[in-house]
Amino acid sequence: MTDHPKQARKEAPVVWLLTDNKPGHRNQLKGIGNRLRVLTGAATHWVDATTQSISLWRAVLGAAPRMHPELPHPDLVVAAGTGTHRLLLSLRRLRGVKTLVIMKPGFPLSLVNGAVIPAHDRVPPGTRTLVTEGVVNALTPLARITEKREALLLIGGPSPHFDWDDDVLLGQINHLIGQYPDWRWTIATSRRTPGPLQARLEDLSGLRVSVVHPEQTHENWLSHQLAGSRAAWVTPDSMSMVCEAATSAVPTGVFELANRTGSRVAEGVERLVQQGYVARWPDHAIVMAGRNPGNRTLWEADRAARWIIDQKLIPAPSGDNRKSSAHGERGSAP
Repeated sequence: MTDHPKQARKEAPVVWLLTDNKPGHRNQLKGIGNRLRVLTGAATHWVDATTQSISLWRAVLGAAPRMHPELPHPDLVVAAGTGTHRLLLSLRRLRGVKTLVIMKPGFPLSLVNGAVIPAHDRVPPGTRTLVTEGVVNALTPLARITEKREALLLIGGPSPHFDWDDDVLLGQINHLIGQYPDWRWTIATSRRTPGPLQARLEDLSGLRVSVVHPEQTHENWLSHQLAGSRAAWVTPDSMSMVCEAATSAVPTGVFELANRTGSRVAEGVERLVQQGYVARWPDHAIVMAGRNPGNRTLWEADRAARWIIDQKLIPAPSGDNRKSSAHGERGSAP
């Protein structure tokens, strides 16, 4: 181990992705890292912050700890999750390094070079801050939506942001299945889905309805499932699920649950509705007809990566990598 990572000559910019290994935070890092690779040719390196015990004084003074000697010297260090913040701050004084935090941090933004923060965190935009619509994720908008009449339903569970009601939700699901008898339905539950609701959803299983448990999925399951879906419906308790479905470009609707006053997540979902990225439950006919309510594409990882380049947080690409638009780089399977 050495005091500093090696500073060998490199052609491509180097990006360190500091992770606390929580799936949601990894997904945000992966989304931005993927787009920086495409747009700048950057080499991305995952750094597990949970293996580093960073003292408060190192974070305050910007005193870098010993890092793995095989890690190339970074141009940009990106962190997501509070468990990564001390390591991020300790690295901020490394020579030639820029630092970026994803989501609202618990430290002054003046300590880093940039921040990518969702609008529902209620941080005003500034020269160092990009405010995103919803949460950045690793999905890529689809080039085309399948013509097959298949729909995906993503079911979360009780949260501090909405009044969860099994009966209300099940009524909406039954309405969809009954109203569109020639469709196939995949219902994916989560670890937060209440047991009684899980059992009632299992009762719907049949030739047209499949129920998938979280342990039956894998890292790329959601992107593959969305690629084969013509419509998606999501419970509003999970901002990340709503944003992933919307980013896929599959027409997306949000099930109706009463929101709690002052909820930042409810506010964020409502912003997505108001801006035409997703539809409310009363507009379910629009979604099932294969249309997005505002005909808009949500791809915040791409917007964040381009902002990072514009802010000179990473060396600009030497070629013409940025000429492709968000619409022109869509893939058929993220």
